[in-house]
Amino acid sequence: MSFTDSQCGQPSQSSGANATAAKTDGRNLPGDLPEWNLADLYPAMDSPELARDLEKAASDAAAFEARWKGTLAEEAGCGEKGTLGEALRSYEAIQERIARLYSYAGLLYSGDTSDPKRAKFYGDIQEKMTDASAHLIFFELELNTIGDEAIAAALDADPAFGHYRPWVLDLRKDKPYQLEDRIEQLFHEKSVTGRGAWNRLFDETMSSLRFAIDDEELTLEPTLNKLQDADPEVRHKAAEALASVFKANLRSFTLITNTLAKDKEISDRWRGFQDIADSRHLANRVEREVVDALASAVREAYPRLSHRYYAMKARWLGMDQMNHWDRNAPLPDTPQAMIPWDEAKDTVLSAYGRFAPEMADIARTFFDRRWIDVPVRPGKAPGAFAHPTVPSVHPYVLLNYMGKPRDVMTLAHELGHGVHQVLAGAQGPLMASTPLTLAETASVFGEMLTFRSLLDQTREKRERKAMLAQKVEDMINTVVRQIAFYEFERKVHTERKRGELTSDQIGEFWLEVQAESLGPAIRLREGYETFWTYVPHFIHSPFYVYAYAFGDCLVNSLYAVYQNAEKGFQEKYFEMLKAGGTKHHSELLKPFGLDASDPAFWQKGLSVVDGLITELEALD
Repeated sequence: MSFTDSQCGQPSQSSGANATAAKTDGRNLPGDLPEWNLADLYPAMDSPELARDLEKAASDAAAFEARWKGTLAEEAGCGEKGTLGEALRSYEAIQERIARLYSYAGLLYSGDTSDPKRAKFYGDIQEKMTDASAHLIFFELELNTIGDEAIAAALDADPAFGHYRPWVLDLRKDKPYQLEDRIEQLFHEKSVTGRGAWNRLFDETMSSLRFAIDDEELTLEPTLNKLQDADPEVRHKAAEALASVFKANLRSFTLITNTLAKDKEISDRWRGFQDIADSRHLANRVEREVVDALASAVREAYPRLSHRYYAMKARWLGMDQMNHWDRNAPLPDTPQAMIPWDEAKDTVLSAYGRFAPEMADIARTFFDRRWIDVPVRPGKAPGAFAHPTVPSVHPYVLLNYMGKPRDVMTLAHELGHGVHQVLAGAQGPLMASTPLTLAETASVFGEMLTFRSLLDQTREKRERKAMLAQKVEDMINTVVRQIAFYEFERKVHTERKRGELTSDQIGEFWLEVQAESLGPAIRLREGYETFWTYVPHFIHSPFYVYAYAFGDCLVNSLYAVYQNAEKGFQEKYFEMLKAGGTKHHSELLKPFGLDASDPAFWQKGLSVVDGLITELEALD
């Protein structure tokens, strides 16, 4: 995952390495909440180490261009004497240094997007690294101008170049969509003042919003959290506050959305992508037909999943119809005690350890070495993420922990990402990154391990019912809701081709897909038409959202294999995670007897959700 999944905040020392334990948003949660130590990347914004790397990244990138530009075809034809392997090693080292600088600046900025010093630092690093990386653009483009036979021969003849075989062959999938060098450079350099600037405007606008509820003035994350409150009046007030603030800022969010959708349309048109989501499919290394099959299967399952569940939940809440702010309400008599941080940590580590001690050992490192940032703080962006940074350092995890059961699942989810990123790091900077469709595998699997562990320990009917209901809701949010998000994006980007969209049009698209996916048991009240505004994925990573549904259905099938496996599953699972981005999803799933191109694969994953709802009905 990247910063696009959420961010964080509160002024600390200039290094961003403040280790002072904090309490959550003034709440008296038992247990100290750790803050991350970013000194493993750089000691401080003004440190000599950072200044040295800034200078070296710029000089090395310029020297790389001077040495290699215009020579790659000749080097490929030199057989064993070819030096493409040397070029790739140098390229990888420069990219890692650039990524390290980006990671530090981004994590520090995510710590407090309202801090002008951090914002300026982040912007300055972006500009400097964009300038440096402009010298590297030629490399991948020029590699892809070399013929297939010459590349194949060079991969066989030069062991150093052959080491990067998966990356080189994967890169060639981009070949049909590449533009002339100067155009690629222009796109790259203008990204800072184009897409990057609009992304930053969205982030800073969202983190600056405040929502008034009674005598409280809250940031987004605590306000959204109130939609899970047991008191319906609290939920109603939270929904009203959200709608009011979103509506007041609707013109800005509409402009951002229109601009970025048009920006994407221009890029797609120049590159020759046929479908509005094809660039995402290519980045995910997944076929359009596979995603279409997933989306179709989920849409067809709406009635037996979300519609059926929410009708049952409405009865539990004593309503004919739930309001949209009741969707994530706790069940009646659900225990409301906050879960202490230490208990949450032990719960996840125990579940991981029962599956594989090695998995728990890696996850424990995030706590022991302060690779995790937990408290809610003013200015800290909402949500959660795991950022891989660079393989020579380690990942970092960010949470906004408020003691809810869902927060425990979020911890399990993000630590799953972290474990995956640690294991894949051995592939090196160019080959460690996993396509989004598979990047969610370890995170969702970590959630499932934690949930099953807790469920197995629960014997009391009321608590078991509450746990099952929460898991079903999480799965609906991950599968049904994300596919509805995907359908919403398709409507927005398709209609944007015909001209600029009004806020009302976007709101109508939102209500259409939400009504279809949630079903008749939920009444979408006035104000809900603005709730599309706060979803960061629409801004940062168009069409990212289907990866969550892909990952959830995949893990459901994978977990079924695990439950029926006599031995050897853990070893195959770790090999899958260690592969990083070196293998296609078909290769990674084959050892488990799974095939995502088979329509039955998605039905198998969805049947797990169906089965949990059936189990809930039996407890009703």
